[in-house]
Amino acid sequence: MRWTWRNLDTIGAALGEHVLLVGAALLLAGVVALPLGVLVARRPLWRAAVLGASAGLYSIPTLALFALLVPLLGLGFRAALLALASYAMPVLLRAVVTGLEGVALAVREAADGMGLTPRQKLWQVELPLALPSVLAGLRVAVATLVSAATVAAYIGGGGLGVLILTGLDQGHTEKILVGATLVCALALAADVALRRMQRA
Repeated sequence: MRWTWRNLDTIGAALGEHVLLVGAALLLAGVVALPLGVLVARRPLWRAAVLGASAGLYSIPTLALFALLVPLLGLGFRAALLALASYAMPVLLRAVVTGLEGVALAVREAADGMGLTPRQKLWQVELPLALPSVLAGLRVAVATLVSAATVAAYIGGGGLGVLILTGLDQGHTEKILVGATLVCALALAADVALRRMQRA
């Protein structure tokens, strides 16, 4: 454990980069998925096409998607951010659509009867009732991003993957263990926090 104690700053920086990358990707994916999910949920004819296209995007292997974005955005944070957001967006999109579709017709009719505008009905009735489904999708998206973000090290995106990658290159077992352990711990901590939110 000598290397670990001597390089706590390096480990902390890598952990911070990982959290920043995951958080930024999740935010970007949410900004796209929420309005698109609302739009698709209200237009059944678009639903199959949009969800099918997003599922196709999700099926692209992580490293392949990173490699495809490098010629467009170059090495570094931007390419990693866009790739990770592309993985989280289909999960969040499906969760939003599923949640909104699950709102009972009687509840919608009651909201109409109370004189709520479509915007008020969305924000005061439909989205709050869809929240459990959205949080379930958020848990899946976070777990996906925390693990996929380790691959960002291959294109200079930083994060805990740097420790794992350099550890593999150098045959440094301690680096590999530290990086892998922190990735697992981060995923578990995020899942526990989101699970508590979902129960609440």
